[in-house]
Amino acid sequence: MTLQIISPDKAADLVKDGATLVDIRSAGEYGHRHIPGSSNQTVDQVSTSSLPTDGVVIFLCQSGMRTRTNANKLAAAAKNCKEYYILEGGIDSWQKQGLAVEVAPNAPLELQRQVQIAVGIMVILGVVLGTWVNPAWYILSAFVGSGLLMAGVTGFCGLARLLMLAPWNRV
Repeated sequence: MTLQIISPDKAADLVKDGATLVDIRSAGEYGHRHIPGSSNQTVDQVSTSSLPTDGVVIFLCQSGMRTRTNANKLAAAAKNCKEYYILEGGIDSWQKQGLAVEVAPNAPLELQRQVQIAVGIMVILGVVLGTWVNPAWYILSAFVGSGLLMAGVTGFCGLARLLMLAPWNRV
């Protein structure tokens, strides 16, 4: 099973005719920016029972990469749908076409970006302090690098879990 890729303009036409948009990004990403009328179901939540039967479904993510990566799983979940597609370029492409997007003005940055910023600060801090204060500070950069390696290998990011507890990330 494969999913056909559809342009934002064609998808917008199908939505006008009653198609369902399913955004597979995380709840935080969806809360920050989403297409009006779309529903939010992560890849793990998408199932045959969560999709309209005999309808048209269009899956989307940020740039189209996650939907393509998970295309087989999404197609299997959409097997009872009349038609199912992937939005080409995701919400980024939709917005570039000038189509409607709701943006939460006070929403925090996506968690992944917060992790990237925190890691970048800690690595630079470790290098600067290691160079000008004491070489022992290089351990900070090594520690952060090890954490990134473990996050990539295991799929668990301790820093992301810690940042989820920050007051600005609480709903």
